[in-house]
Amino acid sequence: MVLGDNGVTRQVAADSRVQVRRAALASAVGTTIEWYDFFLYNTAAALVFPHLFFPASSAYAGAMQSFATYAVGFAARPVGAAIFGHWGDRIGRKATLIVTLLLMGISSGIVGMLPGTSAIGIAAPLLLVLLRLVQGIAIGGEWSGSVLLAMEWGDQRKRGLLGSFAQIGVPVGLVLGTGGMTLLSATLSPAAFDSWGWRIPFLLSLVLVAVGLVIRLKILETPMFAKLVENRQTARTPVLDAIRHHWREILLSAGVRFSEQMPFYLFTSYVLIYVVSRHEFSKTFVLNAVLVGAACELALIPLFSAMSDTFGRKRVYLCGAVLTGLIAFPYFTILAHGSHALVFVAVVVSFVPHALQYGPQAALIGESFPTHLRYGGAGLGYQLASVFAGGPAPLLATWLLHTTGTPYAISGYIVLAAVVTVLCVIFLKDRSKADIDDVTVYQRT
Repeated sequence: MVLGDNGVTRQVAADSRVQVRRAALASAVGTTIEWYDFFLYNTAAALVFPHLFFPASSAYAGAMQSFATYAVGFAARPVGAAIFGHWGDRIGRKATLIVTLLLMGISSGIVGMLPGTSAIGIAAPLLLVLLRLVQGIAIGGEWSGSVLLAMEWGDQRKRGLLGSFAQIGVPVGLVLGTGGMTLLSATLSPAAFDSWGWRIPFLLSLVLVAVGLVIRLKILETPMFAKLVENRQTARTPVLDAIRHHWREILLSAGVRFSEQMPFYLFTSYVLIYVVSRHEFSKTFVLNAVLVGAACELALIPLFSAMSDTFGRKRVYLCGAVLTGLIAFPYFTILAHGSHALVFVAVVVSFVPHALQYGPQAALIGESFPTHLRYGGAGLGYQLASVFAGGPAPLLATWLLHTTGTPYAISGYIVLAAVVTVLCVIFLKDRSKADIDDVTVYQRT
């Protein structure tokens, strides 16, 4: 049977819708797996690694050393963004994302099998740092590819919503990773959890990677990049070109992340140490609060992302940045002096301003770069913030509290981050309504 023109058109539209759904699913599942692995490390860095890999240190020194290895992963992210940004803009989004998924999953599985310092000495923390570097490189290359996979396939009027599928991976990964740690912490004895229980979620990441690979292998390259290849408009040195011609957008993209990323890692990682050490609250209690907050954010991210398609990215984003600054002092007041119920509510509510920013963020950054430089440019801007905002956050918070004796020094740190973000959002161009399918506009460099 031969289809008429209308039949062909309907078939093409149906095939396109299937690919959009697959791209969105691949985007969400891939980032979920990668962030599951990343957050497992964050939680373990707060609860297990200080005494497992730095047993000779004091509680303060152990926490500092553990969070230093945590920060290494963030420092490696821009390196990953540069490496995979080059190949993502040269050979395509799909192939590059398969490599990042394998890197993250395998390195996390090895962390789950790594002996402690008591067994292999100094080699243990050194191997831990090396594996954290690999994780950081993988995450650095993952984000922009996952975002573009959904953004470049779907309806351009819904870029905010489509880009949020990659962002959803953060709360889902946090729920799975933290949920696994919470379950094991609640059901095992402290000795069993510290000895072998914490390893189970890391080993399960190998199973999740296999699932993610099956899904990612079924998707096609995005139409925008396919057209770029067809027209022979791919850049020879896309990352260098992005830095040369779009350095302003890269720096502003990094700046808009300060009030989103830095407080988030305080609210999800540092809070585990602070609340448990300041109160007679159990690890499980704090993990449960983080888990509920992440579950709430899972619903809020697509909501705020869809709002950004209607009202503009910058308006929604600025609301989140301002709210982050406003809750900084009340948040630590409650953590320092509040009851169980108030602390629980404060931890959960801290996820709301993050969702206001993190939801629209993918589209806000991604649409700031032309197609032939988008993987590398967006990745560099996004991951550069990790070096100055997310990575040092728990380390600086630990130092600030130890040096000043007051948690309000950390509150001031959060307010400063909010001010940086507000200024950068103001100067970053809002392209919410612009057409980013620009392959015929930009010439090969």
